[in-house]
Amino acid sequence: MAKYQVFDPWNQGPRYTFSSAVKKGNMLFISGMTAGDPRTGKLVGEGDIAAQTRFIYQKMEEILKAAGAPFDDVVKTVDYITTMGNYKETAKVRREFFRNGFSAATGVVVKRLLREGALIEIDAIAVLDT
Repeated sequence: MAKYQVFDPWNQGPRYTFSSAVKKGNMLFISGMTAGDPRTGKLVGEGDIAAQTRFIYQKMEEILKAAGAPFDDVVKTVDYITTMGNYKETAKVRREFFRNGFSAATGVVVKRLLREGALIEIDAIAVLDT
């Protein structure tokens, strides 16, 4: 029996060999996500890193809600990006979601991501107050 709780708001179940998020104690580890829509399988915001970032944070917010946590519980994010083009636009998107201060963050430029057409992938860690 697992010693942690899994959060999978889209019921992807055995489709993948990882969980959308895992809670252990008061820590929530959110897997790296691209802007793939879990309901349709299609990439959202093709060619637009800001639109992809916004969709990723919306998915992250769904996971946090499933765990009973607000976005303010996110303490660390890592952005994996394939291009510096318009990357500064992602800061505007972060401001939409991080309203009460920013998490610690790391940005890494990579050659490509597993998801074809993805310009950014983000993972996160949250420390829950619950």
